Amino acid sequence: MRLYNLEISGNCYKVRLFLSILELKYELVTINFMAGEHKSSKFLQLNPLGEIPVFEDESLILRDSQAILVYLARKYGDDSWFPADPAKMAQVTQWLLTAANEIARGPADARRGKKFGFAIDLETAQQKTKSMLNIFEQHLTQYKWLALEQPTIADIACFPYIALAPEGGVMLNRYPAINQWCDRLKKLPNFITMPGITVD
Repeated sequence: MRLYNLEISGNCYKVRLFLSILELKYELVTINFMAGEHKSSKFLQLNPLGEIPVFEDESLILRDSQAILVYLARKYGDDSWFPADPAKMAQVTQWLLTAANEIARGPADARRGKKFGFAIDLETAQQKTKSMLNIFEQHLTQYKWLALEQPTIADIACFPYIALAPEGGVMLNRYPAINQWCDRLKKLPNFITMPGITVD
């Protein structure tokens, strides 16, 4: 197994986190993002979209963090992470899509704009972040985990950019249920962190 990685990427981190939780050994290949290595002809052969992470397992190449989590859960995890039951699978999947859409356009974009200086409509991204966090807060006031009664890849997929929301200028002190959920995730066996996410 091989993961093409950027240390400060939340999408790369969610894959590293799940690999750690599953206790899987893999090769980590650091991509020089600032030098544009992700747009090089060699890298574009792995992922024509020129994005990271990219994950290899023997002859299989996957290019999306949510898809990688699904693959790892079904091949190497037990059924709890991404259940085969259609109703449970759908409940997890809807949060995976939230990670790819609302979270990407909210806290992930806000972080890209505020921390890294990308040309982002920061105010819009921050407003989207706050709206999304309100939904998460309401949900997590009622439930310990996003999708089911135990942690799933839904939690792994959504966690990084929510935990990193302060780097996009949106503080989490007004969201006690979200903070408690983050703390539960940090207590999972083999949890690892990344720059910007603190562990008490």
